[in-house]
Amino acid sequence: MKKNLFLILYSLATVCYSQKTDWLVQPITQKATITKSADGKDLELNNGLLKRVFRLQPNIACTDFTNLSNGQQLLRAIKPEAILIINGIQYAVGGLHGQSEKAYLRKDWIDQLTTQDSDFHFTNYEMKELKPFLNRKSTYWAMNKKAATGKAINFQYHSIIPALQNILVTVHYELYDGIPLIVKWLSVENKSNHTIILNKAINEVLAFVEEESAVVGTPEQMKKQHGIYVETNYAFNNAMRYDISDQTTHWTTDRSYTSQVNYNYQTPCVLEVYPEKMKGVTIEPGNVFNSVRTHELLMDSYDRERRGLAIRKMYSTVAPWTTENPIFMHLVSKNDEEVKRAIDQCSATGYEALILSFGSHCNMEDSSASNIAKWKSLAAYAHQKNITIGGYSLFSSRKISDADDVIDPVTGKPDAAAFFGNAPCLGSKWGLAYLDKLKYFIKQTGFDLFENDGPYPGDVCASTTHPGHAGLDDSQWKQMELQKGFYHWCNENGIYVNAPDWYFLDGTNKIAIGYREVNFSLSREQQKILNRQNIYDGLWEKTPSMSWGFVPLTRYQGGGAEAVLEPLSEHLKDYEQLMFQYYGSGVQACYRGPRLYDNETTKQTVIKSINWYKKYRTILNSDIIHLRRADGRDWDGILHVNSQLSTKGFLLLYNPLKEKITRTIQVPLYYSGLTTTASIQEKEGAAKKYILNRNYEVEITVTVEPESYTWFTVQ
Repeated sequence: MKKNLFLILYSLATVCYSQKTDWLVQPITQKATITKSADGKDLELNNGLLKRVFRLQPNIACTDFTNLSNGQQLLRAIKPEAILIINGIQYAVGGLHGQSEKAYLRKDWIDQLTTQDSDFHFTNYEMKELKPFLNRKSTYWAMNKKAATGKAINFQYHSIIPALQNILVTVHYELYDGIPLIVKWLSVENKSNHTIILNKAINEVLAFVEEESAVVGTPEQMKKQHGIYVETNYAFNNAMRYDISDQTTHWTTDRSYTSQVNYNYQTPCVLEVYPEKMKGVTIEPGNVFNSVRTHELLMDSYDRERRGLAIRKMYSTVAPWTTENPIFMHLVSKNDEEVKRAIDQCSATGYEALILSFGSHCNMEDSSASNIAKWKSLAAYAHQKNITIGGYSLFSSRKISDADDVIDPVTGKPDAAAFFGNAPCLGSKWGLAYLDKLKYFIKQTGFDLFENDGPYPGDVCASTTHPGHAGLDDSQWKQMELQKGFYHWCNENGIYVNAPDWYFLDGTNKIAIGYREVNFSLSREQQKILNRQNIYDGLWEKTPSMSWGFVPLTRYQGGGAEAVLEPLSEHLKDYEQLMFQYYGSGVQACYRGPRLYDNETTKQTVIKSINWYKKYRTILNSDIIHLRRADGRDWDGILHVNSQLSTKGFLLLYNPLKEKITRTIQVPLYYSGLTTTASIQEKEGAAKKYILNRNYEVEITVTVEPESYTWFTVQ
């Protein structure tokens, strides 16, 4: 008996210690530091979770990149700090030469390595406190309104080549507190009296330890490096996921690594980060080029949930605006009176924002005095009711004119070769005017939100007459810069942005969770289960506040009476459950229709749902642990966790069956921060105390009514 008690106490003590050192459970108190070694040869960036070491002479070289959570060394060889192709000639920025064995790097080899005259050479560095990338003007409820802290360092390089002597290259690093994250980018400043053409800017090159070995096989057949997650602010294609939207991450082979197992040297063991379709950007004298920003997040596990939690933490840290989550309605309006009625209903039920949806009578491209005056008056009316207001605008998937549409590089014509078929070029006269009109409308009317459907999706354009780009080689880069510049403006002016493309790191707030629009013409019974599947699947790497769902109150893309909620009072049970599903997950849905309620009973149901959500808002916007995906066969559910709150967990369970069910389920509480006991309360009932097992789980027995749901708080 004593022995068993000892084992239990020992197990609990071990559990507590591991949680206290887990940055995904408890905040890390150690701050980021940048220190020079005692002999002056090296500079170390360290935040307690990662370490990156640079040799300073005879040129800058990264010699150590370690995950301090698990001790994993990521590097096997030295590569340049960056690679530039200027006027058609390739140059290395930093780096050292002479390492013959590329499978590993011994410290005693580093002193023997040399530099080359053709490289850009390190001259000096500057250390600073970390500053926000965007100065967000926050106006909405948010899980995180704090700016990230940490350290920043800039390494400057010059070339001794006469044609490049007045070209300053700076490699920037940002090391964040409390997260194993480092951000890197470079800038090229033309201090000469002549123009240069930047054909390629590879802002990160790392020779990684391979994830696995294979005697034969192609790079596509082998795994990449799972010890690191890489994301840049250069992603698009309407996928609602970064990994598919990414345009910059390239895993390449290394033929200089002659001791690798693969006989054909095909191991994908070098990471290069660059936008592939940027092939010729002009840098005029006095101008500066800034590369993509590469976010390097170190991973210590293969577990999908843990990896997702780390990525979600990255977004809330570097892009805190993604944690803003206003309660909004998507209004379909035909006239001003319908807008006022919707504002009144939002105010009466506790909603916070109103977005004029597609199909409404709001035209943000109309800069006429009468249109501006009308919407300025309506915005003022909304603000009097403490409701923010915004509108919808479509950029892509529309034809403007032969002069303004993107030009096919093969045919030289606007041949519907864009991502969405026909599309304007953002660098055309129309495109530049479009951005100006949006800014003018927003500033003049006082609109607070903007929904940009079909933002720039990555189309290239072969036009040589568009004022916003020179030709094909810079068309993607310049259009991307224009789109990002507009979102920067919105972010820094407090304009909340919904955009169905991956511009989070440049200021947008929310993206679609991922759904098939025609599914909203299916029956309400189907929609409820499909929506829960969308929520479950869409929140592995996104926080709840980063996503919007969809609830068509009126007919949408077909479907009969069984598909819609109007009249709302006749489908109140489904309406209430859809609100519970979305608000319970922390995901705001686009409740699209002409009204939020049609009688007093419906009104009180909406008020009850909103009040419930606001009561538990913080925990409902916290991280999600996936329990069981909806399949229509048995229960499904999710668990919110937050170790920093008094309510450390919030469990939502659903019964899709037509009979009552009683089930015993395991509730994983590791990420809640609880270690020994948990007090669990169903709805407003009495709390029950549970003992956590060695896997941080509790076992509970629950009963759920037919085609219904229940919820529990965890203290």
